[in-house]
Amino acid sequence: MPRKESKPDPSKQLMIKTKACQRLIRESEYYEKEVLQNEQKLQQMKDENRDPYDVKKFQEVLSESYMMIPDSVCRRDKAVADLNDFLAALEKEGEISEELNASEWMLEANKILRESGLAEAHSEEETGSEVVETSVVDLKEGEAF
Repeated sequence: MPRKESKPDPSKQLMIKTKACQRLIRESEYYEKEVLQNEQKLQQMKDENRDPYDVKKFQEVLSESYMMIPDSVCRRDKAVADLNDFLAALEKEGEISEELNASEWMLEANKILRESGLAEAHSEEETGSEVVETSVVDLKEGEAF
């Protein structure tokens, strides 16, 4: 018997997407840290005049670590963009309830977006009041507003 097509719970979707972003952020930070540690270890091996075979094998390990960084950064950025799009869609559809807006996952999602540079505020509390436009039609040349 087929399942009924029902709309997924926005709070559950928000939690899943936020946790995925958190995991991918930690993962990319880990790979960057791993590269730094491996570079130091390789230099230490060279300074200690270790067996050339060991040094060569460790250089291969280091090159594999370097290859993981772009992939993890790409997946992290894609997840953050997906979270941003999800919140924008919720906002557009008017599905951000007071309860969802005050949830820990909304706070965490907005924190992730701010730290990633996609600082679109997706809650009324963060956006503050309306923006008031200033007319510059009446300004004379050289006059500041």
